[in-house]
Amino acid sequence: MAKLTFLGHSAWYIEGSNVRLVIDPFLTDNPQSKFKPGDLQVDYVLLTHGHGDHLGDAVEIAKQNNATLVAPYELALYCQNKGVENIHPMHIGGGYNFPFGRVQLTIAHHGSMAPDGTYTGNPCGFLVTVDGKTIYHAGDTGLFYDMKLIGELHTIDAALLPIGDNFTMGIDDAVKAVELLQPRLAIPMHYKTFDVIDADPEEFVRKVSEKGLKAQVVPPGESIEI
Repeated sequence: MAKLTFLGHSAWYIEGSNVRLVIDPFLTDNPQSKFKPGDLQVDYVLLTHGHGDHLGDAVEIAKQNNATLVAPYELALYCQNKGVENIHPMHIGGGYNFPFGRVQLTIAHHGSMAPDGTYTGNPCGFLVTVDGKTIYHAGDTGLFYDMKLIGELHTIDAALLPIGDNFTMGIDDAVKAVELLQPRLAIPMHYKTFDVIDADPEEFVRKVSEKGLKAQVVPPGESIEI
C-alpha cells in the first residue's frame, strides 16, 4: 500500500513501506501548500521539469535529507551544479529499478527552463511503482495519444493529471487522458494555484464519472492510500 499526500499544485509526497519520496516540491511560494521544505523527510526527490513551480524547493530538500534526486539528465546535472550530491539522471522511456521499486520516465509535451534561464532538457512524466502500486504523475503536459500505450503497458493504480488549462491540459482533455490511460483512479492537480489555471476539480471528477471511470479530488494537505 502506498500513501499519497497532495502538497498543492503538482507536488506530491509518496510513502511506501521502505521509501519516502516527493515529486515536484514547489512549497515555499505555493499558496496552496501547508508545508515548508523542512517539514519533509525524504529519500528521493523526483523532478518532471525545471520550471520554478515544479523545481521549487527540490535542491534545498535534497540537500537537507541527503536524498537522491531523480530527473531528466540535464535537469539532474543542473541540480548537481547547485550542490545536490546524489543525483540519478534518466531520460524519456528509460526506467530503473531502485531499492524501493521502479521509476520510468514518460514523454510530456511542455517546456523546461530553470528560473535563472538555464535550459534543463526535456520535460517528463513519471511512472513510479511503490509497494506494488503504480502511480503515473503526468507532469505538465498536453494531451497525447501515446497515453493509450502507457495505459496498455502498465496497470495504473493512480493517475495524477493536470487540469488547469492554459499551460497544460484543461478539464476536457484531461478527461480524455483518463479514457486513454484507464487508471483505477484519476486525481486532478495543477489547478487554482494561480488565477490563470482556475479550473474546477469537481467538474473533472463528474465528467470522468460520466465516462464510467473513477476520479477523486484530494485537497491540498490531505492524503489517500492506494
